[in-house]
Order: sequence, then structure tokens, then C-alpha cells
Amino acid sequence: MTRAEAHYENLIGRPVRRVAPVSGGDIGNSVRIELKDGTPLFAKHYPGGESAMSAAEAHGLDWLRESDSLRVPLVIATTSKGDPYLVLEWIEQCPRVDKFDETLGRGLAALHQSGAPQFGLLRDNYIGSLPQRNDSRKRWSEFYALERIAPQVELSRRSQRLPLDLERKLERLIETMSEHCGPEPRVARLHGDLWSGNLIADDRGLPCLIDPAVYGGHPEMDLAMMRLFGGFSARVFDAYREAAPLEPGFEQRTALWQLYPLMVHVNLFGGSYVTQVEQVVARYV
Repeated sequence: MTRAEAHYENLIGRPVRRVAPVSGGDIGNSVRIELKDGTPLFAKHYPGGESAMSAAEAHGLDWLRESDSLRVPLVIATTSKGDPYLVLEWIEQCPRVDKFDETLGRGLAALHQSGAPQFGLLRDNYIGSLPQRNDSRKRWSEFYALERIAPQVELSRRSQRLPLDLERKLERLIETMSEHCGPEPRVARLHGDLWSGNLIADDRGLPCLIDPAVYGGHPEMDLAMMRLFGGFSARVFDAYREAAPLEPGFEQRTALWQLYPLMVHVNLFGGSYVTQVEQVVARYV
């Protein structure tokens, strides 16, 4: 038995036949585990990552699954200390069926409408490898300003990734955020990191959500993220609107909601994302 096989057998509590690397994951190593009874499983390991990462991701997957709206992988096992490991059910990926986009749009609307107790979450978690603070706030504009944009500005300040004048404009935007956020929304249950890479087609060719960064927030956040990096058809958004009409002004607010993932990318990668942040901030400050 290899060291990896022994490790996963101990973590899962079931006999393991083999462990083989698979592609996938931007910040972790992925493997396919085959149990001795033939059951396949999927596991991720974040070498050198914070020990809470896998437990936070497991919680996020379970929290999404509670809504019974779109498929989410079942959590099998996770670590709570040391290097983070996460074991999930294996989902065989198949070509998308014709109703994939409509199912995704309507399912995402149902996920958002299932709601959350508060803006925020009862625990902090991660977006990519960055900590994501989720302290509860009474108003969405306050949460977005202080729990989403302000921490990213602080991270960028420490690493000196932004020009000083852009930092000052972001600080002014934080102070005036309530002027730009539109009507106060109902709290939605969000995936939180919904780009096309965090969506797969399962063994039936239907949508399955992976790699969340969950919290209770504005439903437009997931939609804005989907538009930022592309990969979603117009039918997805049409199906969403048919199930959950959007408040007037969504198009004007989209860039504001995209500021958060852009700041995350600045702090992870720097480079061209700084220019995109400048373009967004110029619309509001």
C-alpha cells in the first residue's frame, strides 16, 4: 500500500484499492480514489494551505445542498487540522443535455430564494486561497462595503498592489456604498464564486456546483460573477429571470458587484486586474 492510499484509507475509514492523480483545481492537488468495493471518490489536498480550508469548503457544499435546488457533491470526509484534505463523491462528467442552461438558471434562482438567516455567515471561509470574512451586517450596503471590499483593500495595501490614488478612491467608495447599492434585497443563499470553472455537467448531463465560497448576500452577486468571466449563455439568465425577476437597475449595479472578484484577483494575481478595478471604480467615484 502506498503512503497516499494509507492516508486516505485512514481518513475515509474504508479500504482503499488505489489513488491516482486527476486534473482540476487551481490551488490544490486532485486525485481519484477507488475503494476496494469499487466505489470511486474524489479528493483534494491543499499543500501548505490553512487547516480550516477543507472544513470551510465542506460546510459550504453542505449549506448549498440544504436548498435542494441544484446538485452539489456529497461530502465524504475532511480534515480539521494539519494540511487540508477534502473527500467527495465521484461525479462522472458527461456532455450537457439540451435543458442544461434552463435547469441551471431556474436552479440558481431556487438556490437564491431558499434564503439565508443574515448577510454573512456564522463562520468565515475562503474565496480561492484568500480568507473571506463573513461577519453579519444588518444592511447589504454595509456588508458589501465592510466585509467584502474593505478587507480586499487592506490586503492590497499590505502588498502594495494598487496605486495610492486608487486606494483612496476605493476608500471613498466604501464610505458612500449605500448610495450605489439600489433597493435593499432579500438575503440570498449564494454560491459566492460562480465562474464557469466551478460548474460541471454530472453523469446525467445536468448542472452540478463545485468549489463554493458561500454566504448570505445579494442575489445579483452570483449573476455578476457569471458575467465577469463569461461561459454562461443568455438562456441561463433568461431562465433565472423567468423564475426570479430582477430589481430595476441590475445592469447598472453589475460592475459594482464585479468589483469584489476583481479585487480578489488583484490580490491573488495582480497585473491586468488593477486596470479593471480602476475602470469599475471610475463609474462610482
